[in-house]
Amino acid sequence: MTIHLSFLLFAPLAFALIGSLAPRDFASTIALVGPLLALILGVFLLFDFQPGGGLQSVTDDAWIPELGIRYSLGVDGLNLWLVALTTVVFAAAALWVSIRPVERPRLFAFHMGLAETAVLGAFLAQDLALFVLFFDLMLVPFYFLVGQWGVGADRVAATTKLVIYTLVGSLLMLAAAVATAVLASGQTGRPLSFSLTELMAPAARLPESTQKWLFVAFALAFLIKMPQFPFHGWMPDAYRTMPLPVLAAFSGVLSKVAAYGFLKLVLPIFPAATADYQTLILLIALASILYGSAQAFTQTNVRLILGYSSMAQLGFITLGVFALDQAAQGGQGAVLQAVNHGLVVTPLFFIIVLLAERSGGSEDLSDMGGIASRAPVLAALFLVTSLATLAMPGSANFVGEFFILLGLFNTKLAISVIAFTGVAMASVYMLRAYIRAMHNRVGPKVTSYDISVRDGLVVAPLVAAVVALALYPQQPLRDSQASVRAVVRPPVQALAANDASPAVAGRPAP
Repeated sequence: MTIHLSFLLFAPLAFALIGSLAPRDFASTIALVGPLLALILGVFLLFDFQPGGGLQSVTDDAWIPELGIRYSLGVDGLNLWLVALTTVVFAAAALWVSIRPVERPRLFAFHMGLAETAVLGAFLAQDLALFVLFFDLMLVPFYFLVGQWGVGADRVAATTKLVIYTLVGSLLMLAAAVATAVLASGQTGRPLSFSLTELMAPAARLPESTQKWLFVAFALAFLIKMPQFPFHGWMPDAYRTMPLPVLAAFSGVLSKVAAYGFLKLVLPIFPAATADYQTLILLIALASILYGSAQAFTQTNVRLILGYSSMAQLGFITLGVFALDQAAQGGQGAVLQAVNHGLVVTPLFFIIVLLAERSGGSEDLSDMGGIASRAPVLAALFLVTSLATLAMPGSANFVGEFFILLGLFNTKLAISVIAFTGVAMASVYMLRAYIRAMHNRVGPKVTSYDISVRDGLVVAPLVAAVVALALYPQQPLRDSQASVRAVVRPPVQALAANDASPAVAGRPAP
């Protein structure tokens, strides 16, 4: 049985819209139906998917024929588990909001529903224009969610910085997407088309110089969204001011859209430019790992520890994407690690709420300590997610990072060796955060008590999913294998052609 992806895509927005028109006390409950329905459909996709079967559950209809834009959706090994991750994270955030009401719940629910639909649309889109549309649409609800429900007096400035950074990247990508379609149609002599299946072959034959500037435009948009060093200027203020349920969704899935964009769009469409810029992007990713890990170690605000930790983890994912090894192990590790990071970081942000409630409202480690004394269940949940973050052997993160570093080891040995230090630094800052919050001397305002059943309904299933993926990571690896190899093959061939050229081989060019 094949589901119509439009139901999955628009269910969160439809029920959020109904909830925004419902009585105030029922808004969050009604809006919860959409994410739960999307979660059910997302899980069904996992069981219905046929590994190696190419694009599945396809919806493909003409939308704006005059511009060659189609309403085209589908799932493959690249986006299958990321779609499922999105439904899990937003369902958890919606459940959290329904049991912990916020101010102006109807408007809040509408923006969260719009955000989920935008993220799902970006993952499911099989048309370049449709991808750009949903990629840009993601910014709209978060602009209001941070500006209106953010914490602290600086939330407006943080929102402005977030919009400026991401909007610049989005506009560059929009221009590059239009240019790609126009230039590709000129290669074939056919009418303008943004369909990825029709675009990839002619775009890949564009001159290398043309591919390079198109690559730069897409790469800047994705590096800003992740964020990666040095394009992370918006991140500290945004993470400091976002409402935590919003931040869980933002950090858990939005940054993964950028990593997915590299795999789905950049590698197969611009293979020659990918091969040329491989080392530069790997160095940016390596700098993000080292800088993010160092900053996470120096922070005492738990939000920022997770923020800089996420920067480092996205650096590992970028390393996997651009490892470009023959077996595509780095790419498979990147897909698995993207799912792992989303599953791990989401409960951590909910745990921050619980830690702050037990330390007089403070999210600073200096005000915590001794929380575990009467909270063994909360301490255990926090410990599992902390160990998963530092890629402890036996965790799913360990498998993802192992695949990434293995693929990178086969192509860029020096970068791989240096990247290993990021694993060691993660153990330092996450264990430091856990020990200072849960053990040591009891903080001056700490009141220790265990997690409630209500909060456990949100956090415990997420931690269980982390453990389940740690015990059985084979399924996402099996599902992604064929799709990852298909997109990695073109730039690998371009690299081989570069290595075989006379100038590269040390012989004078004819």
